[in-house]
Parts: sequence; structure tokens; C-alpha cells
Amino acid sequence: MHEPPHGSAPHATTAPGPLTAAGTTEWVLTVSCPDGPGIVAAVTGALAARGDNITESQQFGDPASGLFFMRVQVETTATREELVTALTPAFDSFGMTWELDVVGRRVRTLVLVSRAAHCLVDLLYRERSQGMPIDVVGVVGNHEDLRDIAEFYGKPFHHVPVTKDTKAAAEARLRELVDELDVELVVLARYMQILSDELCRDLAGKVINIHHSFLPSFKGARPYAQAHDRGVKLIGATSHYVTGDLDEGPIIEQDVERVDHSRAVADLVSIGEDVERRTLARAVRWHAEHRVLLDGHRTVVFR
Repeated sequence: MHEPPHGSAPHATTAPGPLTAAGTTEWVLTVSCPDGPGIVAAVTGALAARGDNITESQQFGDPASGLFFMRVQVETTATREELVTALTPAFDSFGMTWELDVVGRRVRTLVLVSRAAHCLVDLLYRERSQGMPIDVVGVVGNHEDLRDIAEFYGKPFHHVPVTKDTKAAAEARLRELVDELDVELVVLARYMQILSDELCRDLAGKVINIHHSFLPSFKGARPYAQAHDRGVKLIGATSHYVTGDLDEGPIIEQDVERVDHSRAVADLVSIGEDVERRTLARAVRWHAEHRVLLDGHRTVVFR
């Protein structure tokens, strides 16, 4: 499970990040490994031996999977290479998968949309005005409807239409954009297309979707109509990582609103859009802040 130092955070080495007091930098370290005694001591001891200041620490051992998860923020004058050197004995000893990045570094993000605007508008507003730690480097739409919104926020808009006959070509273009723009995170902001199994595997853990339903109920198309037909008293939204199994990926965040029998399908859609945008925003923020760790088909979220 060991992840070599040169592959742990490919973008972090090029950005020095925000400086704190006395010329220090705050870093965030996440690790996962088989659970056992001494893990916390090994990590924190290595940092303490250097005289580094831990500003935040959370950990969780999952008895179901037998895995241990930890997230640490540390303030230090060390370079990334010096930190990796100090921590490598712990990484090797416990077989850790790990990532190390600068706190607050904006994650290069590509947003995919169709015609619904609410999630895109919300993400772009939060990036600009509310400190969402993402850098939206482009918006891809399979329709032209949201070009004006992207351009209002100064974001390049790429029209990549998708039909049954052009799906393979559209996905090839999407891959090109991910490579050309050095994309770290893809967000499906009500993108009404299904990604291929191959693309889902290649971008595993790097694609976040918002599903307009409280999964695992009402999967697939028209979930609000399905919910209305069942007379639900709660409607919700689910943000999850995308896998080859439709609407089955590891769940990051969910939220709900109470409704009653008087609500028509259109009412559920309107109420649901508000739930969707805030659910997706929390999931994207937590991912960008390195608060979400994969635990098989589940996630550990350090809030």
C-alpha cells in the first residue's frame, strides 16, 4: 500500500502555499493503512522530533475494513522534501498510502454541466466569494445553455456535444481536456451523461457527482417523479464519487428537506435544487481540503 514520495501530491511541489507566522507553511497530511498500535505515535513523533506544530489532528480506525485513517495539519518551516524524509520511516513501517499538500492550495477543477444551472452557479460563486479551495480551469457542457454563466465568471467554456454516435469521441475530448488543463478534480454538476467504466476507473476518486435523490433510493432518471409517486415525506440529494456502477459510488455527503402530500413534482424539483447545490458544495470543499478518504465502497470524512 506504500505510495512513493514522488507520486503523493504531484501539484503540491510547484506551489509554496500561504505563509503563516515566522515564515512557516501549513501542510495537510492524510494517511491510510492496516490498523494497529503505534501509528499515531509514529506520525506525530516524527513531526514533534522536528519541532513542528500540529494544528489539527483526526483519526479513525474502521473495525469493518481493518483500516486506519488519519488527517493531520502541521505548521512547519520544513520543505516538502524535508517532511517526506522525516515521515518516510513511518510510511514504510506501516505500509501507508499517503498524501501531503499545502493547506488551502486550490485544486484544479473541471466542471461538467448540461442545462441545469444551479450547481454550477453555486460552485463558481463559492470559489470567487466564499473561499472554496478550487480553481475552476474550465466548464464543459454537452449543450450551449450555460456558456454565458461560465463566461460571466471568466471561465473557458468547452462545448462537447454527446449523442449515441459521438459518445466515444466526446469522452476522448474530455480526456484531452483533463490532460491539457492539468485537472485534479472533475465535478459533475448535474451533468446528465453517464461516463464509461474505463474513464471511471482511470479517474477513480477524482470525479464527484451530485445525484438528485437520497441514495440508495430512487436511482437513475427522474428521481423526483419517483419520489412523488411513492409519497415521500423527505427528499434529499447525495454527492458521491463516480464509479462504473451507476449511482453506486462511495457517498461523501447527503442532505434532506421535509415535504408533504401537498407538494407537486415541480415543487420537489425546486426544493431539491437547493438541497443539491449545498450538498455538492460541501462534498467538493471537503475533497479539496483533503478531508475525504476512501474506505472501500465507503468514505471517511474528517469534518
